[in-house]
Formats: sequence, structure tokens, C-alpha cells
Amino acid sequence: MTPRFSVIVPVYNRRGEVDDLLASLVSQRGIEPGLVEVIIVEDGSTDPCGDICKRYEGKGMEISYYFKDNEGRSPARNYGMERAKGEWLIFFDSDCVALEDYFARLNADPALDTLDCFGGPDAAHESFSDTQKAINVAMTSFLTTGGIRGGRVSMEKFTPRTFNMGFRKEVFERVGGFREMYSEDIDMSTRIRNAGFRIGLLPDQKVYHKRRIDLKKFFRQVYVFGKSRITLHLLYPGSLKVVHLFPAVFVVGVIVMCIFAILWSWMWLLPLAAYLLAVFVSACIASRSMKVGLIAVPASVIQLGGYGLGFINAFTQKILLGRGRDIREEIEARRGK
Repeated sequence: MTPRFSVIVPVYNRRGEVDDLLASLVSQRGIEPGLVEVIIVEDGSTDPCGDICKRYEGKGMEISYYFKDNEGRSPARNYGMERAKGEWLIFFDSDCVALEDYFARLNADPALDTLDCFGGPDAAHESFSDTQKAINVAMTSFLTTGGIRGGRVSMEKFTPRTFNMGFRKEVFERVGGFREMYSEDIDMSTRIRNAGFRIGLLPDQKVYHKRRIDLKKFFRQVYVFGKSRITLHLLYPGSLKVVHLFPAVFVVGVIVMCIFAILWSWMWLLPLAAYLLAVFVSACIASRSMKVGLIAVPASVIQLGGYGLGFINAFTQKILLGRGRDIREEIEARRGK
């Protein structure tokens, strides 16, 4: 039986995460044997997971493991796509876990007959740490990201991300693979849309996403996201939306409020306090935990502040000062590493 779905996962020194992901995939219920194949592409890891993949062989799902030189996530995904046999190419990050009926529901979803590319939301599992749950709130709340990562209400047209994304193999054949750059999944989704393919959100096709385990790593991640938004703007003029400006406005606004509070009155901080209170209440409701709600406040400040600082830095360097090489040259240089 030729598989309908080929799951492609790039991996770099993530043994424990791969173990959890594969356990969730071989435990899928309600599907016929052979419906899904899994392709793990080890991108030059110093701590490879080949033995873990071998442990799951013969457990109801074909698993192929490949080891290649380290080139980055995009070449690893492209390597997997070139070897995939399925009609649909499905992408998970190594730190994701699939729900036990993910593929049963996906296989039966009539929306697949009307779409060429889909994405789904991510969520926090009850077993995750409070910090992971708080970071998940910061990344998915309408108050912090405008719902752009798969929320039912969103301030921007939905764009699939590779933590939970799929497209037909013919899309790859016509559009090409992922480019080695930051926010490569947004770039890929934009190219798919510009090529005239149909893209949609499947809101019930969620995965559990472990994300970063501490706030320091989370800051570094969102700072890069902020910088990459300017890269995407240069590649696709007109792609920059109001929701993308909010973190930068937040950073500038907080600085202004703090200055005014020092020079005139502490009451200038009331708008910030009201906003953070709304974040706290929303996080408590979403997570059903006051502790997660408390951690979600600094996590949200980091999400907005880190993204905003990265955005401002890249905007200043690349647009105002015109520094750095042409973005297409930058992409080609990374591809050649």
C-alpha cells in the first residue's frame, strides 16, 4: 500500500523529543497499516537518534531514518521530501507530539479534497511544565500574537507553520523546497499561496508542542522571529501587517510610559498594568491554573519585548540604514553553507 501521508521530521540532537514523537505516531488509532510513513532526517547530530528509530520499527508504521551532513532544517526537510512516497507531505517539529487520532481525523476530513496546503494549531499537554504552558499561552493568545498561529479568531490571514503543516507532493514539485532562512515556513507558505494553491486552517488538527523549557531560550527564539519579519517584508513587499507591528509598538510604548512615570506620575504605568492584568486573567482561564497565569505575564512580556526588539533592530539596520547584503544573496549564502 502506497502511503497517503509522509511525515517528515528534521532532527538535530533531540533524542528524547524524537522518542516521544515516534511513540505518539506508532500509537495512532483508527488507521490502516501503511497509511502513514515517517521519515526522520538527522541533520549531522553529534548525538544521533538512529537507535531510537530502530526501536519503533515493525510497530505498525514504516519508519525511515537518514543521517546527513549538517546543513540546517530546510535542507533536511527537502532531503526528506525527495524520498517521500506519500500524496501528502506532513511536517512536525521534533518537539511535537501528535494526538492519538490525528491521522484518523485527517484522513477522514473532507477539507483535504478542497485544499492543497493546510496547517493546524499547537497546544500544551497537561504533562508539560508550568513554564512550557505559560510560553504556549504567550505564543498563542490573541492578546499577544493576534491569534496568527492557528487561533479561531485572527488578525491576519492564516499561515501554516512547520510544527504542524502539510501540503500535496505536487506543491513541492512546482514550488520547490524550503529555503534556508529564519521563518522558512512562513516563506514557504507565502510561495505556496502566491503560486495559486489553496491554503486552509484545520482548527481541530492540533499537536502538543513542547516549545522552549526556559524563558531565556524563549527570548532568543522570539528575538530571531522579530528580525525575520523584516526579512519576509523585504522578500514580499506588502506582507507586513498591523499585527506584526504590535510588539515594536509595545516596546516603544513601555519605554515611553516608564520615562513619563519617572518624570511625572506613576499613573502613566496604568495602561501597562491593565494590559498585563488582562494577560494574567486570560492565561488563568486558558490554562485553568493561577501559577501558569503568573508565569504567563513575564513570558508574554518576553514574547512581545523580544520580538519587538528584534524587529526594531532589523528595521533599523536593513531598512533605515540599508546595511547588509541583499536578502536573496543572504538566503543563497546560507544555502551554500
